[in-house]
Amino acid sequence: MDASRSPRWRSPGLPADDWVKARVRMAGICGTDLRHWEEPKEEFHCCIMGRELAGDVVEVGPAVQRVAVGDRVLVESVLGCGHCEWCRVQQYNRCPDLYDTRRASVSRAYAEYVVGPQHKFHKLPDSVGYDDAALLDTYAVALHAQHLSGLTIGSRVAIIGAGPIGLGQLMLAKASGAAVTIIDKLPHALALAERLGADRIVRSDREDAEAAVRAMSDGRGADIVFECAGGTSMPETLPLATRLVRRGGRVVIVGGFDDGPIAIPLEWQRIQMSEITLIPSASFAFHDIHAEQVEVLDLLVRGKLKTRELITHRFPLDRINEAFETAQDRRRTGAIFVGLVL
Repeated sequence: MDASRSPRWRSPGLPADDWVKARVRMAGICGTDLRHWEEPKEEFHCCIMGRELAGDVVEVGPAVQRVAVGDRVLVESVLGCGHCEWCRVQQYNRCPDLYDTRRASVSRAYAEYVVGPQHKFHKLPDSVGYDDAALLDTYAVALHAQHLSGLTIGSRVAIIGAGPIGLGQLMLAKASGAAVTIIDKLPHALALAERLGADRIVRSDREDAEAAVRAMSDGRGADIVFECAGGTSMPETLPLATRLVRRGGRVVIVGGFDDGPIAIPLEWQRIQMSEITLIPSASFAFHDIHAEQVEVLDLLVRGKLKTRELITHRFPLDRINEAFETAQDRRRTGAIFVGLVL
């Protein structure tokens, strides 16, 4: 079925014979959800949010072959309209109707049930728990950014932001043979980054990040910089990223922007004269013939990615406001990944 005909009603029925219904067991709180939390916008009125989830299959249409009732599944929440030029070539993260489509079905993690087409439901091996699986949306975002970056073995990499995406970016870069410096202001996040294999950690409110990156790159600057902080910090972190990268290097913009126009002053002459490439990275989709979310599931099973170290807090769904407060105030709470158990 065309995803553009996905349901707009509250009851999660199956609108086509190749759709699946799953009972949500774990839902994560991502940076986008935090930015929209308590935002007084009409589009969010009575809108069920959440995009990091795993659960159990409870109903399948007669044409479903990928999963069966009772299967434990990772639910991919990036769903395009299914018929535009980008969806036809598996670049559905670029779909013009992406957010309207996904919010109507698979991107409703804070509900008891979700529905979606069968190709968005991936069976979990016994070794992967619901908690582990809920982090894989975040890791797929990082993997997509790495694919765009052209990272190769031996690359000198700087990562700005040691939240779940930045830590996922760190693990992927290390698994690919890169030397990595990671930059943040929170001591508990940087301590975890060091345990996960960072070659250098930099507390940017106390240390000179530019000097640290030059020191790890023979004075040239990083080959690739991943901006993984996003949000309200972007006017500070994006200019920093362009100062950390070497001439001819690449800055990958992974962190999300707030809605609407935003003025971020950049040294455009220096960027041009140094031939620095700015690469926007949006969510994830396919890399060649492989679904990026399935790729990170495989990397987790093979031990290339870790999850348990990032899961700091769990709350029942009826304490969702407390969960969001915990995720928002990371400095006080020591939060990394906050999950809602349904």
